[in-house]
Amino acid sequence: MNRQDQLELLKSRGLSVSEDQTAKDQLAKIGYYRLSGYWYPFRHRVKCEGDTKVLDAFCPGAKFSDAFDLYVFDKNLRLLALDALERIEVAVRVEIAHLLGERDTFAHLNAAYFDGKFLNPKNRRQPSHRSWQERYQKLLRGSKEEFIKHYKKTHGLPLPIWVSIEIWDFGAMSILFSGLKGADRDAVARRLNVPDGRYLASWLRSLNYLRNVCAHHSRLWNRNIIDQPRIPKGGDAGDLLHLATPQRLARPFALFCLIQWIMREISPNSHWHERFKAHLQAFPSDANGLCSVNQMGCPDGWEQWDLWK
Repeated sequence: MNRQDQLELLKSRGLSVSEDQTAKDQLAKIGYYRLSGYWYPFRHRVKCEGDTKVLDAFCPGAKFSDAFDLYVFDKNLRLLALDALERIEVAVRVEIAHLLGERDTFAHLNAAYFDGKFLNPKNRRQPSHRSWQERYQKLLRGSKEEFIKHYKKTHGLPLPIWVSIEIWDFGAMSILFSGLKGADRDAVARRLNVPDGRYLASWLRSLNYLRNVCAHHSRLWNRNIIDQPRIPKGGDAGDLLHLATPQRLARPFALFCLIQWIMREISPNSHWHERFKAHLQAFPSDANGLCSVNQMGCPDGWEQWDLWK
């Protein structure tokens, strides 16, 4: 099906198109199926035997430009996430290297520094120190970094932990952190103002999930979050207590709150939170009000939380 046929199909289903050539150009650059995730909210819904059926037909007033604006909003939301996640990834890697590197140059390869469940997991599908080392070796073999080539040529292998961290991806960092002994996880967590290491391990797993969504350019704004984080209880949780419901934890806004929690500690002078608030306040409106920023999981009045000031 060519672009014109795709456009005519959408029109026949009730999607308004103001400029055919612009719409065809956008279909060509982005792709029909990628954009379909952004016009999906504008499709008509009917109740059918206690369930909701999504029809091919669009609601009256639905516009192609609404879907495209939503796509652009989502793209910039992913860029905001990646900006902060890069800083968090680097900060946590450095904390791990500092903690373990004081004890052993090659601590990341030494089983003595890891929890027993990480060394011998009961479930084969759970990460282990052995599987982590296999992942690490794959990252090492695939690295094109000049400083890695120089170090191997000059000093040989293995790499010291403070060098090796530079080739860990977010997933490798998250898995290794979760395998540390409890006291060491807690020590890193305290440096990031997270109540304890169990929560930070959970947050890093969820943020790694978020990073993968962003890295693969997948739809984010109203995504159902599969790897949901644990939220502290009591006074340690602060504004995060507002998120402690299944519905809110299942939406991406909760993960952005975790990002901001850590960002306040590692980048206290950053204006990232202001850019995030401005972006959400510029959420594109549609004629029928079918899409709302609240579908991200934002509670009313979140902008006034201390977390976002």
